[in-house]
Amino acid sequence: MAIDILLGLQWGDEGKGKIVDVLTPEYPVVARFQGGPNAGHSLEFNGIKHVLHTIPSGIFHNNCLNIVGNGVVIDPVIFKKETDALIALGVDPSLNLKISKKAHLILPTHRLLDAASEAAKGQAKIGSTLKGIGPTYMDKTGRNGLRVGDITRSDFQERYLFLVAKHLEMLANYGYEHKLHELEPAFFEGIENLKKFEHIDSEHTLNALAKSGKKILAEGAQGSMLDIDFGSYPFVTSSNTIAAGACTGLGIAPSQIGEVYGIFKAYCTRVGSGPFPTELDNETGEKIRQIGREFGATTGRPRRCGWIDLPALRYSIMLNGVTKLIMTKADVLSGFDILYACTAYKTAEGNTRDLPFDIHPEFVQPVYTEIPGWSEDLTGINSYEKLPQSLKSYIEFLERELEVPVAIVSVGPDRSQTIRR
Repeated sequence: MAIDILLGLQWGDEGKGKIVDVLTPEYPVVARFQGGPNAGHSLEFNGIKHVLHTIPSGIFHNNCLNIVGNGVVIDPVIFKKETDALIALGVDPSLNLKISKKAHLILPTHRLLDAASEAAKGQAKIGSTLKGIGPTYMDKTGRNGLRVGDITRSDFQERYLFLVAKHLEMLANYGYEHKLHELEPAFFEGIENLKKFEHIDSEHTLNALAKSGKKILAEGAQGSMLDIDFGSYPFVTSSNTIAAGACTGLGIAPSQIGEVYGIFKAYCTRVGSGPFPTELDNETGEKIRQIGREFGATTGRPRRCGWIDLPALRYSIMLNGVTKLIMTKADVLSGFDILYACTAYKTAEGNTRDLPFDIHPEFVQPVYTEIPGWSEDLTGINSYEKLPQSLKSYIEFLERELEVPVAIVSVGPDRSQTIRR
């Protein structure tokens, strides 16, 4: 059975959590393949909003096996808060959540290093979530990291102290003051909590499940434009957020990939620093932010808002081999008489529909196409036929530009506010 992938096509926050929750009844297995607690996947149902940071978004479905893959980095402190919150809701995550032995651990000193590095950059800071993600991936590639499979080893404490000593030396070089001793008790409580879950060789498990005919959905975090290789570097995350990251983050072969669902908002948002060609730093951008409740699920920071960027979307679709598109937050644009879509960039060499090496405002200016908006409230609409004609025209315009069908349209945050075409 092929393994389907669901990922974001913009700068994150596209609504992946909700869509995974909507699709989960079709998939007995959901697996996260990269990122860490810098992700914030929001799900809303029965009038309650839930935010997951590490745990796959299929956790609220009793018959769904959820797997945290080897490509994920886990903060035991945040993971414990997540599991405690689920238990308080009557969901026992230990029943259907398994964790890869090869997933790396975020230590308290990783978070301290993240803060020290960001502070040292001053005006050049990248807008890190300060969750220790970057330093953890650096230790992973530097072959110094600690993994989930290490916590049951008899020498885990020694391994921990050895790595911490290295980190403390780095913090001293930064001249960064800290209170590590205040952070460690919660970390070791989190380690004990992690021991309650089954640790697996996830690559063997997932391939065996696929071979037995089980449908698997690979869930990505962040967005394609934050990919370490192909995003707007250096303002990116520390992992591969594109479809190829599912292969290395879960241990599956490229030949096993089936559908690739690419999620995008009807407009664009970005959190933190970095170039954003279609950003609206004005009343229109603020209006979108307030209507769309565009504040980070992980950090609470206000998101930067702007019109949809089609060169960036085409780029993400190409990199990921997207087979089906999913558009979220169409309801947020209700009430705008005119919408704008960036269809190309103006550069020194002329207009281009492709994404150039550098999308800093110094090098590119968006070329906009004007599109009629719609005024109707979409939040109670439950079929494509009932959508306003102007919204249908917008969707058809996007399909012509992107050359991939829009299979699902989200018209609100609740799982029920989802229209399939």
